[in-house]
Amino acid sequence: MGNYRVCVCFTRKFKSDALSPPDDVKDLFNKYSESGGQMSVKSLHRFLLEVQGHNDATEKDAEHVIEVLRQRRHVSVFQRHGLNLDGFFHFLFSEDLNPVINSKVHHDMTAPLSHYFIYTGHNSYLTGNQLSSDCSDAPIIKALRRGVRVIELDIWPNSAKDDVHVLHGRTLTTPVELIKCLRSIKEHAFVASQYPVIITLEDHLTRDLQAKAADMITKTFGELLYYPKSEGLEEFPSPESLKGHIIISTKPPKEYLEAKTDEVQGNGDTEKLKEPDEEPWGDDIPDYKLDVPSERESANAAGSIEEDSDDGSVVSQGQPDKDVAPEYKRLITIRAGKPKGVSLKDAIKVDGKQVKRVSLSEPQLQKVARSHSTHVVRFTHKNFLRIYPKGTRIDSSNYNPLVAWTHGAQMVAFNMQGYGRQLWLVHGFFRANGGCGYVKKPDFLLPNGSEDDDQLVFNPNASRPVKTSLKVLFGDFSEFFFRSELDLGPGGSKYIWEMDGIRTSRKHTLIPILLLTFTPGLGLQVCLQILS
Repeated sequence: MGNYRVCVCFTRKFKSDALSPPDDVKDLFNKYSESGGQMSVKSLHRFLLEVQGHNDATEKDAEHVIEVLRQRRHVSVFQRHGLNLDGFFHFLFSEDLNPVINSKVHHDMTAPLSHYFIYTGHNSYLTGNQLSSDCSDAPIIKALRRGVRVIELDIWPNSAKDDVHVLHGRTLTTPVELIKCLRSIKEHAFVASQYPVIITLEDHLTRDLQAKAADMITKTFGELLYYPKSEGLEEFPSPESLKGHIIISTKPPKEYLEAKTDEVQGNGDTEKLKEPDEEPWGDDIPDYKLDVPSERESANAAGSIEEDSDDGSVVSQGQPDKDVAPEYKRLITIRAGKPKGVSLKDAIKVDGKQVKRVSLSEPQLQKVARSHSTHVVRFTHKNFLRIYPKGTRIDSSNYNPLVAWTHGAQMVAFNMQGYGRQLWLVHGFFRANGGCGYVKKPDFLLPNGSEDDDQLVFNPNASRPVKTSLKVLFGDFSEFFFRSELDLGPGGSKYIWEMDGIRTSRKHTLIPILLLTFTPGLGLQVCLQILS
């Protein structure tokens, strides 16, 4: 219905092509309204508590809703103290009065850091492509103000070898001073979220410059900097305990400027991963699937690999960090890296005495996930797994994050200066939990008993019935917008999701936080596993 005002007090209504309340909304309104077709302040308050789950809502909140709607002309002067059906309908669709995504942190934030997906950037200092763009603190500031919690810095000696620069090594990128990046991180770290910021350092420094970098970090961050008293941790602290703190993650290198490789060693590791041309999410986000491995692929998945190329130089297994400045080494909270020449399976082997971080490229993850998916999930119960873009993405493009998420990877590193559906998906995903940059992993990706029993570890590749159901309440596809009710089954909860559509040349695709597509004539399709 539309309306226009006549004189001062009267409102004349007329029919339009706009959405009208569906039966579900009418039934809810009738249930909570009083005689005369009006929902009072008390009734609206009861609706907020019982249906919307706003346990902290008060009658003043309900009064505020009605007052705002009155000012927006959705409540007439004769209904100033209550809502009619039209006003109630507009309230449900109001982004500020009834936000689809909870604007407050509501997940349990007292679990170890490894129990959360973390908003993670890759080469956070780059303004454009990976080969020739400028390095700056501007993209770091932008990422932090968006809520990104993991910032990556590649640190190298300057040309005179007496200072530390941030740049993408062995490329034409122009450097920026480390101290400038650190100061910008301090200034903007907690604008969007109070939860901890993690700085991952790809270190290419000499011992002397490591000491200089440690001095910069310590003096810049001061009391904001957290690092453990002991060298190794048996369990990571919680986001709640680290509020307002900055922590460092890196792997102290054994040798200065050791050559890096982007190729995974082994007969089958450099195989091209097939990405179908036509998928529900378009070409740039292939459908979630892992090919069933052949016997040769299964053998190669356990073959020898070199150090991944995104964590700095090589550390040989069993070699002490003799060339590492002690003042630099003690600042490391999340120790990263895996020994040279071990298999992918061994690289993600759980060490009961000390937690760590391992980084894998997207092809490496695809490979190990085919044959050892439960090992990957088990590793992420207590340890960090970081996934980064393959080296051929010189245009700063991104990849499908869903394989990493469904295997429990906490740090799915993305080029935040990029563009495309993959990045939109990540931005949308981390709007959850108040946009604080930390999203609690679902229970099936967390420890649930004996770590030695594969039957108790979630297997992302196993076939299982779909237990979720979707119901489209209504939609206006001229605006490519709709909301749906997600029922997670017996004992589950119901969520109302807002989805914004993208028009493509082949079909109409909706890009929501959940992994769904809509094609006119075909209806909704669940194309990927739901993690919420």
